[in-house]
Amino acid sequence: MPGIDECLTEAMTLPGARGASLVDWTSGLALGTAGESPVGDHETTAAETAELARYAAELDTFATPGEASGDAPGLPVEDLIVTTRSGYHVIRFVETSFDSSVFLHLWLDRDTGNLALARMRLRDMTERLVLG
Repeated sequence: MPGIDECLTEAMTLPGARGASLVDWTSGLALGTAGESPVGDHETTAAETAELARYAAELDTFATPGEASGDAPGLPVEDLIVTTRSGYHVIRFVETSFDSSVFLHLWLDRDTGNLALARMRLRDMTERLVLG
C-alpha cells in the first residue's frame, strides 16, 4: 500500500497534472507536495485549500440527510471541485481510522487534464493510502 510520496508521485502521472499535495485540513499544513503550486508556494496553497475543505466539511448542508456533520462517523463530503479559467482543483478527502482530517489536492491543467479520470484515480489512491 502506498505512502504519501508514492501517492503524490502517482497523482502527478495523471494527464494534465500540474501539482499535488496531501494536506491536514485541521492545521493547514502540507504533509507532502509534488509538482508546482498555483501561487508558487506549496504552504500557502495548503493553507488556502485547507480553509476551503474545512468550510465544506463542517457545513450541515453537505451532511448526510438526518445527521449533523459533526455527528457523522465519516466525512459527508467525498470531494470538492473548483474550476478556473486555466485549470481544475480537485480536493479528495481521505478516510482514516483516526480523525479523517486529511485531503489530497490535485491541480490539473484545464486543456490537458481529464477531470473524470482524475476523480476516479484519486478515489482509488486515497483508498489505498497508508498514513503513519
